[in-house]
Amino acid sequence: MQIMPGFTLTDIETSGARIRLRHGGSGPPLLLLHGNPLTHVSWHAVAPRLAERFHVVAADLRGYGDSSAPEEAPDHSTFSFRAMAQDQVEVMAALGYSRFMVAGHNRGGRTVHRMCLDHPDKVIRAAVLDIVPTLDMWAAMDKEGSIGTWHWPFMAQPADFPERMIGSVPADWFLRKKLLKLTADLGHIPPAIWDEYVRCFNEKTIRGSCGDYRAAATIDCDHDTADLHRKLPMPLLALWGARSHVGRRFDALTLWRARAENVRGEALPCGHYVPEEAPRQVTDWFLRFFGEAG
Repeated sequence: MQIMPGFTLTDIETSGARIRLRHGGSGPPLLLLHGNPLTHVSWHAVAPRLAERFHVVAADLRGYGDSSAPEEAPDHSTFSFRAMAQDQVEVMAALGYSRFMVAGHNRGGRTVHRMCLDHPDKVIRAAVLDIVPTLDMWAAMDKEGSIGTWHWPFMAQPADFPERMIGSVPADWFLRKKLLKLTADLGHIPPAIWDEYVRCFNEKTIRGSCGDYRAAATIDCDHDTADLHRKLPMPLLALWGARSHVGRRFDALTLWRARAENVRGEALPCGHYVPEEAPRQVTDWFLRFFGEAG
């Protein structure tokens, strides 16, 4: 299986990291950001069709995939969603775009939320997949929440406790345990894509992803609390899995309408890994929603 045929694989240096990405197609610019513990190839089933209408850029977040992982700052700012968003704004600028559209799943969605707050002049339209705002996620961390999303408090523990625990088992074993708690099976992932996830889940990615979750429990909450009075001005699309943690525990549209002025969306017939479990529905939504921008 060729991964995202017709796309160009490249690296772009930002002020804080080296970002690996694939880009292809022509038309208005559309940036796609992945979630944990995956990479940009999680858009493999969506990106080719989108590239018929858009210039699609699928990038690895800092610390993930083949992107670099800077040293973690004492305040965790180097793995904050603010830092991740800044990387991607610089990536798009390097590709020639001062304004663009963006969609993110999971950690990529949280990066999108922060990008819309920090760079509202650059984001034309945005989509978030299978998340609610970070503050709302932590506020709901009761018994069911902490058991169902155990990786949130676990990976947020001080270094290098979670890194040692995760690194002590084979990457394939950990990834299967992690993904299968949020989806019924892994049949939606082709072997070549799975091999990419396993290949990239190394010491660097473990360190970077734990830094990401430590930031989400600390400095990201500070940033989001400071911006609670602000609503996103650009149109926002929210999609989530009907069988996911978000679908079972949250009223996602109500929560996002408290954070953005113009929100639409719906639950899709899948679990957490929406771009791979429901690629047709995601693609159709993106073609309509982002296509409205002209």
